[in-house]
Amino acid sequence: MKSGYQYVKETFERHEKGYDTPNWHRGIEYRKGKSIQRVERPTKIYRARSLGYKAKQGYIIVRARIRKGGMHKVRPKRGRKPRAMGVNKYTPGKNLQWVAEERVQRKYPNMEVLNSYKVHADGKHHYYEVILVDKHHPVIKSDPKINWILHPANRKRVHRGLTSAGKKARGLRKKGWGSEKTRPSIRANKGRGK
Repeated sequence: MKSGYQYVKETFERHEKGYDTPNWHRGIEYRKGKSIQRVERPTKIYRARSLGYKAKQGYIIVRARIRKGGMHKVRPKRGRKPRAMGVNKYTPGKNLQWVAEERVQRKYPNMEVLNSYKVHADGKHHYYEVILVDKHHPVIKSDPKINWILHPANRKRVHRGLTSAGKKARGLRKKGWGSEKTRPSIRANKGRGK
């Protein structure tokens, strides 16, 4: 048997992407909005719930817009060997979802980023909805399912790569052969054996 959220997910993911559809209008609304904008309720309720969101006090949803593409490096004007140009194949150490979460955290310094999920993309931007938790709220303090976030070890967790997007960028989804140098962190393993 499917849950109600499973049906909601199937309906949402089957949406039309053509002209004058709800998804088309959503894109227009997102482009007109700010780069970091608080929203009333999650666009993908099934995804937000699976990542820990609850429709209760202490939780908020913020939509973040971030540009698409890799690192743009300016091509040197003077002579170089092609391999020394330093233009192509340079990628950032963070994925764009992690960068979006960090920007939202800076905008809301009194809250903690719980997680995030993608809601839209167009030719120029990705749009993510970030779930934030107010760790000072009495409802959060009294909820045993979320009050782990009050612990000092979870302070500004997004800036230390402790969210799901951060762990993915740090290579922590992989275990075993080929990932020996990723734990406890890449920097901690620097210079350990060859």
